Amino acid sequence: MKPTYEDYRWLVGPEGRRWLDRAAGGERSEVARAAALRVELSAGRTYLVLEQLALRRRGLAKFAAAERMFFTPLGLQQATDQVVAAYKAGRLPAESLAFDLCCGVGGDLAAIARRRAVVGIDRDRVHALLARENAACVGQHRVSVVVADVATLALSPDVDWHIDPDRRVGGRRSTHMAWHSPSGEALEAMLGQSPHAAVKLAPAAAVPEGWLGRAELEWISRQGQCRQLVAWFGRLAREPGRRRATILRAGALDDEPEAHSVIGQTGRPAEIAGKVRRYVFECDPAVLAADLTGEIAERHQLGALTGGGGYLTGAGWVDEPALVGFEVLDAVPFDRRRVRRLLAQRRMGRLEVKSRGVPVEPERLGHELQVSGDEAGVLLLARRGASVTAIVARRVD
Repeated sequence: MKPTYEDYRWLVGPEGRRWLDRAAGGERSEVARAAALRVELSAGRTYLVLEQLALRRRGLAKFAAAERMFFTPLGLQQATDQVVAAYKAGRLPAESLAFDLCCGVGGDLAAIARRRAVVGIDRDRVHALLARENAACVGQHRVSVVVADVATLALSPDVDWHIDPDRRVGGRRSTHMAWHSPSGEALEAMLGQSPHAAVKLAPAAAVPEGWLGRAELEWISRQGQCRQLVAWFGRLAREPGRRRATILRAGALDDEPEAHSVIGQTGRPAEIAGKVRRYVFECDPAVLAADLTGEIAERHQLGALTGGGGYLTGAGWVDEPALVGFEVLDAVPFDRRRVRRLLAQRRMGRLEVKSRGVPVEPERLGHELQVSGDEAGVLLLARRGASVTAIVARRVD
Protein backbone atom coordinates (compact mmCIF):
# COMPACT_ATOMS: atom_id res chain seq x y z
CA MET A 1 0.00 0.00 0.00
CA LYS A 2 1.39 3.41 -0.98
CA PRO A 3 2.17 5.62 2.05
CA THR A 4 -0.22 8.51 2.62
CA TYR A 5 0.42 12.09 3.61
CA GLU A 6 -0.62 11.21 7.16
CA ASP A 7 1.96 8.41 7.19
CA TYR A 8 4.70 10.89 6.34
CA ARG A 9 3.43 13.34 8.96
CA TRP A 10 3.80 10.54 11.48
CA LEU A 11 7.28 9.70 10.16
CA VAL A 12 8.65 13.25 10.58
CA GLY A 13 6.99 13.63 13.98
CA PRO A 14 8.45 12.64 17.36
CA GLU A 15 7.13 9.07 17.26
CA GLY A 16 8.37 8.36 13.72
CA ARG A 17 11.79 9.78 14.53
CA ARG A 18 12.06 7.54 17.61
CA TRP A 19 11.29 4.48 15.51
CA LEU A 20 13.86 5.54 12.90
CA ASP A 21 16.50 5.89 15.62
CA ARG A 22 15.60 2.51 17.14
CA ALA A 23 15.59 0.70 13.79
CA ALA A 24 18.89 2.28 12.69
CA GLY A 25 20.78 0.98 15.74
CA GLY A 26 22.60 -2.34 15.95
CA GLU A 27 23.83 -4.79 13.34
CA ARG A 28 20.59 -6.67 12.70
CA SER A 29 19.55 -7.95 9.28
CA GLU A 30 16.64 -6.37 7.40
CA VAL A 31 14.50 -9.37 8.27
CA ALA A 32 15.30 -8.97 11.97
CA ARG A 33 14.62 -5.24 11.83
CA ALA A 34 11.26 -5.82 10.16
CA ALA A 35 10.29 -8.48 12.72
CA ALA A 36 11.15 -6.18 15.63
CA LEU A 37 9.17 -3.28 14.14
CA ARG A 38 6.12 -5.45 13.38
CA VAL A 39 5.71 -6.21 17.09
CA GLU A 40 4.33 -2.69 17.60
CA LEU A 41 3.85 -1.12 14.15
CA SER A 42 1.54 -1.84 11.25
CA ALA A 43 2.92 -3.42 8.09
CA GLY A 44 2.61 -0.10 6.28
CA ARG A 45 4.55 1.89 8.86
CA THR A 46 7.15 -0.85 9.23
CA TYR A 47 7.75 -0.63 5.49
CA LEU A 48 7.88 3.19 5.68
CA VAL A 49 10.56 3.15 8.40
CA LEU A 50 12.70 0.55 6.64
CA GLU A 51 12.36 2.33 3.29
CA GLN A 52 13.40 5.61 4.89
CA LEU A 53 16.53 4.04 6.36
CA ALA A 54 17.44 2.65 2.92
CA LEU A 55 16.82 6.03 1.28
CA ARG A 56 19.00 7.74 3.87
CA ARG A 57 21.86 5.37 3.08
CA ARG A 58 21.48 6.10 -0.63
CA GLY A 59 21.14 9.80 0.11
CA LEU A 60 24.66 9.94 1.58
CA ALA A 61 25.94 10.14 -1.99
CA LYS A 62 24.10 13.47 -2.33
CA PHE A 63 23.81 14.99 1.14
CA ALA A 64 26.22 15.07 4.09
CA ALA A 65 23.25 15.16 6.51
CA ALA A 66 21.26 12.43 4.73
CA GLU A 67 21.02 10.28 7.88
CA ARG A 68 18.86 13.02 9.44
CA MET A 69 16.86 13.95 6.34
CA PHE A 70 13.63 12.59 4.83
CA PHE A 71 13.07 11.34 1.29
CA THR A 72 10.70 9.60 -1.06
CA PRO A 73 12.23 7.39 -3.76
CA LEU A 74 11.31 9.88 -6.50
CA GLY A 75 12.22 12.88 -4.36
CA LEU A 76 15.75 11.55 -3.76
CA GLN A 77 16.19 10.66 -7.41
CA GLN A 78 15.18 14.16 -8.56
CA ALA A 79 17.04 16.12 -5.85
CA THR A 80 20.06 18.24 -6.78
CA ASP A 81 23.07 17.01 -4.83
CA GLN A 82 24.56 19.26 -2.17
CA VAL A 83 27.67 20.30 -4.13
CA VAL A 84 25.80 21.33 -7.29
CA ALA A 85 23.07 23.04 -5.24
CA ALA A 86 25.66 25.07 -3.31
CA TYR A 87 27.30 26.21 -6.54
CA LYS A 88 24.00 27.27 -8.10
CA ALA A 89 22.91 29.08 -4.93
CA GLY A 90 26.20 30.99 -5.04
CA ARG A 91 25.17 32.47 -8.38
CA LEU A 92 22.03 34.01 -6.87
CA PRO A 93 22.32 37.51 -5.38
CA ALA A 94 22.43 37.36 -1.58
CA GLU A 95 19.59 39.78 -1.07
CA SER A 96 15.79 39.98 -0.77
CA LEU A 97 13.45 37.02 -1.20
CA ALA A 98 13.83 34.15 -3.69
CA PHE A 99 11.48 31.41 -4.83
CA ASP A 100 12.34 27.75 -5.41
CA LEU A 101 9.56 26.39 -7.60
CA CYS A 102 8.88 22.63 -7.89
CA CYS A 103 11.19 22.38 -4.88
CA GLY A 104 10.76 18.62 -4.32
CA VAL A 105 12.38 17.44 -1.09
CA GLY A 106 14.46 20.61 -0.90
CA GLY A 107 17.99 20.02 -2.19
CA ASP A 108 18.20 23.42 -3.89
CA LEU A 109 15.91 25.03 -1.32
CA ALA A 110 18.26 24.43 1.62
CA ALA A 111 21.28 25.65 -0.38
CA ILE A 112 19.52 28.90 -1.37
CA ALA A 113 18.48 29.44 2.27
CA ARG A 114 22.13 29.68 3.28
CA ARG A 115 22.32 32.98 1.38
CA ARG A 116 18.84 34.49 1.57
CA ALA A 117 15.24 33.97 2.63
CA VAL A 118 13.45 31.60 0.28
CA VAL A 119 9.95 30.28 -0.37
CA GLY A 120 9.65 26.75 -1.71
CA ILE A 121 6.57 25.77 -3.69
CA ASP A 122 5.52 22.28 -4.78
CA ARG A 123 2.17 20.79 -5.70
CA ASP A 124 3.04 17.50 -3.97
CA ARG A 125 2.20 18.05 -0.32
CA VAL A 126 4.37 15.12 0.81
CA HIS A 127 7.42 16.68 -0.86
CA ALA A 128 6.50 20.08 0.57
CA LEU A 129 6.36 18.56 4.05
CA LEU A 130 9.73 16.85 3.64
CA ALA A 131 11.35 19.95 2.13
CA ARG A 132 10.40 21.96 5.21
CA GLU A 133 11.81 19.28 7.51
CA ASN A 134 15.01 18.89 5.49
CA ALA A 135 15.76 22.60 5.60
CA ALA A 136 15.42 22.49 9.38
CA CYS A 137 17.62 19.35 9.55
CA VAL A 138 20.55 21.25 8.05
CA GLY A 139 19.94 24.34 10.18
CA GLN A 140 18.29 26.54 7.58
CA HIS A 141 15.30 28.36 9.04
CA ARG A 142 14.79 31.24 6.57
CA VAL A 143 12.49 28.91 4.66
CA SER A 144 8.76 28.63 4.14
CA VAL A 145 7.13 25.99 1.94
CA VAL A 146 3.75 26.29 0.22
CA VAL A 147 1.66 23.63 -1.52
CA ALA A 148 0.56 25.06 -4.87
CA ASP A 149 0.71 24.60 -8.65
CA VAL A 150 3.54 26.89 -9.74
CA ALA A 151 1.93 27.43 -13.16
CA THR A 152 -0.88 29.37 -11.45
CA LEU A 153 1.42 31.79 -9.62
CA ALA A 154 1.60 35.52 -10.28
CA LEU A 155 5.30 36.41 -9.97
CA SER A 156 6.45 39.90 -9.07
CA PRO A 157 8.59 41.41 -11.88
CA ASP A 158 11.63 41.86 -9.63
CA VAL A 159 11.89 38.48 -7.86
CA ASP A 160 14.57 35.84 -8.48
CA TRP A 161 13.33 32.29 -8.98
CA HIS A 162 14.69 28.81 -9.54
CA ILE A 163 12.60 26.01 -10.99
CA ASP A 164 13.04 22.28 -11.55
CA PRO A 165 10.20 21.25 -13.90
CA ASP A 166 8.92 17.71 -13.60
CA ARG A 167 10.43 15.75 -16.51
CA ARG A 168 8.60 12.53 -15.68
CA VAL A 169 4.98 13.46 -16.35
CA GLY A 170 3.10 10.23 -17.07
CA GLY A 171 5.92 8.19 -15.52
CA ARG A 172 8.38 8.48 -18.44
CA ARG A 173 11.39 10.79 -18.48
CA SER A 174 11.42 13.27 -21.38
CA THR A 175 13.94 15.80 -22.70
CA HIS A 176 11.23 17.66 -24.63
CA MET A 177 10.00 20.67 -22.71
CA ALA A 178 6.51 20.37 -24.19
CA TRP A 179 6.14 17.26 -21.97
CA HIS A 180 7.50 18.91 -18.83
CA SER A 181 5.37 20.27 -16.04
CA PRO A 182 5.26 23.24 -16.18
CA SER A 183 5.59 23.01 -19.96
CA GLY A 184 7.89 25.17 -22.05
CA GLU A 185 4.91 27.36 -22.92
CA ALA A 186 4.05 27.84 -19.23
CA LEU A 187 7.68 28.64 -18.41
CA GLU A 188 7.71 31.28 -21.13
CA ALA A 189 4.64 32.88 -19.55
CA MET A 190 6.37 32.88 -16.15
CA LEU A 191 9.47 34.49 -17.66
CA GLY A 192 7.16 37.17 -19.02
CA GLN A 193 6.12 37.95 -15.45
CA SER A 194 9.65 37.90 -14.00
CA PRO A 195 12.73 37.44 -16.24
CA HIS A 196 15.22 36.71 -13.42
CA ALA A 197 15.19 32.92 -13.44
CA ALA A 198 17.30 29.77 -13.25
CA VAL A 199 15.63 26.85 -15.05
CA LYS A 200 17.04 23.42 -14.26
CA LEU A 201 16.90 20.97 -17.18
CA ALA A 202 18.32 17.58 -18.14
CA PRO A 203 21.76 17.83 -19.84
CA ALA A 204 20.27 16.56 -23.11
CA ALA A 205 17.19 18.83 -23.02
CA ALA A 206 16.06 20.39 -26.29
CA VAL A 207 16.33 24.10 -25.46
CA PRO A 208 13.79 26.37 -27.23
CA GLU A 209 15.26 28.38 -30.09
CA GLY A 210 14.01 31.60 -28.52
CA TRP A 211 16.14 31.04 -25.43
CA LEU A 212 19.48 30.77 -27.22
CA GLY A 213 20.07 34.50 -27.60
CA ARG A 214 18.80 35.67 -24.23
CA ALA A 215 19.76 32.91 -21.79
CA GLU A 216 23.15 31.75 -20.57
CA LEU A 217 23.20 27.96 -20.86
CA GLU A 218 25.38 26.21 -18.29
CA TRP A 219 26.14 22.49 -18.18
CA ILE A 220 27.39 21.42 -14.74
CA SER A 221 29.44 18.29 -14.07
CA ARG A 222 30.82 16.63 -10.96
CA GLN A 223 32.80 13.40 -10.50
CA GLY A 224 32.91 12.78 -14.25
CA GLN A 225 29.15 13.07 -14.82
CA CYS A 226 27.22 15.92 -16.40
CA ARG A 227 24.53 16.45 -13.74
CA GLN A 228 22.28 19.14 -15.19
CA LEU A 229 21.79 22.02 -17.56
CA VAL A 230 20.73 25.38 -16.13
CA ALA A 231 19.31 28.18 -18.28
CA TRP A 232 20.03 31.51 -16.55
CA PHE A 233 17.85 34.50 -17.44
CA GLY A 234 17.66 38.20 -16.65
CA ARG A 235 20.10 39.49 -14.04
CA LEU A 236 21.06 35.89 -13.20
CA ALA A 237 22.67 35.43 -16.64
CA ARG A 238 26.30 36.55 -16.57
CA GLU A 239 26.87 36.14 -20.32
CA PRO A 240 23.54 35.91 -22.19
CA GLY A 241 23.74 34.07 -25.50
CA ARG A 242 26.87 32.11 -24.55
CA ARG A 243 27.46 28.59 -23.29
CA ARG A 244 29.28 27.61 -20.13
CA ALA A 245 30.61 24.19 -19.11
CA THR A 246 31.37 24.11 -15.38
CA ILE A 247 33.33 21.40 -13.58
CA LEU A 248 32.84 21.25 -9.81
CA ARG A 249 35.27 19.80 -7.31
CA ALA A 250 34.75 19.39 -3.58
CA GLY A 251 36.66 17.31 -1.06
CA ALA A 252 33.45 16.60 0.86
CA LEU A 253 29.76 17.21 0.23
CA ASP A 254 29.63 20.09 2.70
CA ASP A 255 32.78 21.80 1.35
CA GLU A 256 32.46 24.96 -0.72
CA PRO A 257 32.85 23.68 -4.30
CA GLU A 258 35.71 24.78 -6.51
CA ALA A 259 34.34 25.68 -9.95
CA HIS A 260 36.18 25.83 -13.27
CA SER A 261 34.31 27.01 -16.36
CA VAL A 262 34.86 26.92 -20.10
CA ILE A 263 32.86 29.64 -21.86
CA GLY A 264 32.25 30.14 -25.55
CA GLN A 265 30.04 29.65 -28.57
CA THR A 266 28.75 26.34 -29.84
CA GLY A 267 29.69 24.76 -33.14
CA ARG A 268 33.35 25.78 -33.34
CA PRO A 269 35.09 22.77 -34.95
CA ALA A 270 38.37 21.42 -33.63
CA GLU A 271 41.04 20.92 -36.30
CA ILE A 272 41.63 17.22 -37.00
CA ALA A 273 45.11 16.09 -35.94
CA GLY A 274 47.27 14.39 -38.54
CA LYS A 275 48.63 11.91 -36.01
CA VAL A 276 48.47 10.89 -32.38
CA ARG A 277 50.87 13.10 -30.38
CA ARG A 278 52.54 12.45 -27.01
CA TYR A 279 49.41 13.21 -24.97
CA VAL A 280 45.74 12.47 -25.50
CA PHE A 281 43.05 14.35 -23.60
CA GLU A 282 39.43 13.47 -22.96
CA CYS A 283 36.99 16.35 -22.57
CA ASP A 284 34.82 16.57 -19.46
CA PRO A 285 31.19 15.52 -20.12
CA ALA A 286 30.01 19.09 -19.48
CA VAL A 287 32.28 20.36 -22.27
CA LEU A 288 30.92 17.71 -24.65
CA ALA A 289 27.31 18.45 -23.70
CA ALA A 290 27.84 22.19 -24.20
CA ASP A 291 29.54 21.55 -27.56
CA LEU A 292 32.62 23.54 -26.49
CA THR A 293 35.30 21.06 -27.58
CA GLY A 294 36.46 23.40 -30.34
CA GLU A 295 36.75 26.24 -27.84
CA ILE A 296 39.02 24.29 -25.52
CA ALA A 297 41.05 22.81 -28.40
CA GLU A 298 41.80 26.27 -29.74
CA ARG A 299 42.64 27.61 -26.28
CA HIS A 300 45.34 24.93 -25.78
CA GLN A 301 46.34 24.36 -29.44
CA LEU A 302 45.15 20.76 -29.49
CA GLY A 303 43.99 18.70 -32.44
CA ALA A 304 40.97 16.41 -32.55
CA LEU A 305 41.49 12.67 -32.97
CA THR A 306 37.84 12.05 -33.82
CA GLY A 307 35.24 13.99 -35.78
CA GLY A 308 33.11 14.52 -32.69
CA GLY A 309 36.07 15.95 -30.81
CA GLY A 310 35.81 13.63 -27.81
CA TYR A 311 39.58 12.99 -27.82
CA LEU A 312 42.13 15.75 -28.34
CA THR A 313 45.88 15.33 -28.77
CA GLY A 314 48.96 17.51 -28.35
CA ALA A 315 52.74 17.38 -27.99
CA GLY A 316 52.80 19.02 -24.55
CA TRP A 317 51.01 18.49 -21.25
CA VAL A 318 48.00 20.74 -20.60
CA ASP A 319 46.99 21.54 -17.02
CA GLU A 320 43.26 22.03 -17.55
CA PRO A 321 40.47 20.89 -15.15
CA ALA A 322 38.13 20.36 -18.11
CA LEU A 323 40.45 17.71 -19.56
CA VAL A 324 41.58 14.26 -18.40
CA GLY A 325 45.05 13.48 -19.69
CA PHE A 326 46.83 10.31 -20.86
CA GLU A 327 50.46 9.80 -21.86
CA VAL A 328 50.65 7.80 -25.10
CA LEU A 329 52.87 4.70 -25.11
CA ASP A 330 51.73 3.03 -28.36
CA ALA A 331 49.30 3.99 -31.13
CA VAL A 332 48.47 1.27 -33.68
CA PRO A 333 45.57 0.19 -35.90
CA PHE A 334 43.13 -1.70 -33.71
CA ASP A 335 43.70 -5.45 -33.78
CA ARG A 336 42.88 -7.50 -30.67
CA ARG A 337 45.88 -9.82 -30.92
CA ARG A 338 48.33 -7.02 -31.58
CA VAL A 339 46.95 -4.90 -28.73
CA ARG A 340 47.10 -7.86 -26.36
CA ARG A 341 50.77 -8.37 -27.20
CA LEU A 342 51.51 -4.71 -26.46
CA LEU A 343 49.72 -4.95 -23.14
CA ALA A 344 51.63 -8.10 -22.23
CA GLN A 345 54.95 -6.44 -23.08
CA ARG A 346 54.09 -3.59 -20.72
CA ARG A 347 52.65 -5.96 -18.08
CA MET A 348 49.37 -4.01 -17.94
CA GLY A 349 47.29 -6.38 -15.87
CA ARG A 350 44.93 -3.60 -14.75
CA LEU A 351 43.32 -2.13 -17.86
CA GLU A 352 40.75 0.64 -18.31
CA VAL A 353 39.06 0.71 -21.74
CA LYS A 354 37.53 3.87 -23.23
CA SER A 355 36.16 4.45 -26.71
CA ARG A 356 34.75 7.12 -29.03
CA GLY A 357 32.67 6.18 -32.04
CA VAL A 358 33.59 2.49 -31.73
CA PRO A 359 30.79 -0.03 -31.04
CA VAL A 360 32.48 -2.06 -28.29
CA GLU A 361 31.58 -2.94 -24.72
CA PRO A 362 34.56 -1.62 -22.73
CA GLU A 363 34.17 -4.06 -19.83
CA ARG A 364 33.87 -7.06 -22.13
CA LEU A 365 36.82 -5.98 -24.29
CA GLY A 366 38.93 -5.42 -21.19
CA HIS A 367 38.17 -8.98 -20.09
CA GLU A 368 39.14 -10.35 -23.53
CA LEU A 369 42.45 -8.47 -23.44
CA GLN A 370 43.35 -9.47 -19.87
CA VAL A 371 47.09 -10.17 -19.40
CA SER A 372 49.35 -10.86 -16.44
CA GLY A 373 51.07 -7.96 -14.75
CA ASP A 374 50.78 -5.39 -12.01
CA GLU A 375 50.96 -2.21 -14.13
CA ALA A 376 47.88 -0.02 -14.72
CA GLY A 377 47.07 1.19 -18.21
CA VAL A 378 44.39 2.67 -20.41
CA LEU A 379 43.28 1.56 -23.86
CA LEU A 380 41.69 4.35 -25.90
CA LEU A 381 39.85 3.44 -29.08
CA ALA A 382 39.26 6.30 -31.53
CA ARG A 383 37.55 6.08 -34.91
CA ARG A 384 39.58 8.02 -37.46
CA GLY A 385 37.84 7.98 -40.80
CA ALA A 386 37.13 4.38 -41.80
CA SER A 387 39.64 2.87 -39.38
CA VAL A 388 40.01 2.55 -35.62
CA THR A 389 43.18 3.54 -33.78
CA ALA A 390 44.12 1.77 -30.55
CA ILE A 391 46.09 3.91 -28.12
CA VAL A 392 47.85 2.25 -25.18
CA ALA A 393 48.47 4.90 -22.55
CA ARG A 394 48.93 5.78 -18.89
CA ARG A 395 46.52 8.06 -17.04
CA VAL A 396 48.20 11.30 -15.88
CA ASP A 397 46.73 12.84 -12.72
